[in-house]
Parts: sequence; C-alpha cells; structure tokens
Amino acid sequence: MTLSIHLPQPMEQALNSYCANHAISQDQAIAQALEQFLSAQDQMPNAYELGKAGFGADETHSGDIARNSKQLLRQKFRGESAG
Repeated sequence: MTLSIHLPQPMEQALNSYCANHAISQDQAIAQALEQFLSAQDQMPNAYELGKAGFGADETHSGDIARNSKQLLRQKFRGESAG
C-alpha cells in the first residue's frame, strides 16, 4: 500500500535522524511506529472498564436514586442523613 503524508519540518528531521541512527528506511520506521501505536490502542481499557470500580460505589442511599434525586440532594445540602 502506498501512503503519502506531510510531516512538519521538525518531525521530518527527527525521522531522518532516527533512520540514520538505526540504519532503517523511513518506511520501516513509520511501519514500526504504527504497529506500536495500534497494538497499544488494543490494550487500552474501554470506558466501562475505566469506570467499573466506581459504578455503584455510593451505597449510602437505598431505593430509586433517580426518582428521589431532588430529595436526596436537599438532604445532602442540609446535612441530614439519608436514612
């Protein structure tokens, strides 16, 4: 597959330097960088995995919190317990 990209001058210079220091072509360096980037993306947790420890963590209320949210907020701001 052929792909053309435009790199900012500092990035192009860094790529050229990297390729010269590691004796590899630009194609090889870019392919390696993309491979690392894409494999790291596969290992990143999704939104559910990031938040699952906090789901249901507030167990101070019983019942339907959504239905009773106004009452629960009033109690919270007044410093009352949510019995």
